[in-house]
Amino acid sequence: MYRALALKAIEWDTSFEDEAALRKMAESARIVLEPTLGGNRVLLDGKDVSSRIREQDVTEAASRVSVHPRVREWMVARQQDMGKDGGVVMEGRDIGTKVFPAADLKIFLDADPVVREQRRLDQHRIRGASAESMAAQLRERDQRDRTRAVSPLAPAPDAVVIDSTKLSEDEVLHKIEELVQAKLVAK
Repeated sequence: MYRALALKAIEWDTSFEDEAALRKMAESARIVLEPTLGGNRVLLDGKDVSSRIREQDVTEAASRVSVHPRVREWMVARQQDMGKDGGVVMEGRDIGTKVFPAADLKIFLDADPVVREQRRLDQHRIRGASAESMAAQLRERDQRDRTRAVSPLAPAPDAVVIDSTKLSEDEVLHKIEELVQAKLVAK
């Protein structure tokens, strides 16, 4: 949702520092998440932006848009409304601490920063000077998100932390499936 708002700010040439304009933009935006087998399809004002919001400029902009308390307040209320009936899986940098602090299961995925950088570069198939630039942007984004005043990036006290540094994607998924199964059995 933050990525969709960031994309709208890019398209409307709105400053990432203008909290009032961003909040107004958020209130007028129609952001719809449609679950699919491959992940959420994201619609912004009726347009499928699922791929576009994963591009580097939007990723960077989302981190800058998300620092504003009034924007976060609006987003959190929308996210809570989406999950009010339960039975949802959500991911985000403050989902377990701010949006759903009473969630049945909270998982905080982490990895060594160098490994995270390499994964991102591999994901986007970037090499050379662009790779250095992207790695620096990832470090800057993490720093900004971990130190922001409102809802900083941190695991919830009751979250299960999975360090994926030495794990494959399948191994991470297997660990998560085990945690979900254990929760289901306990109910």
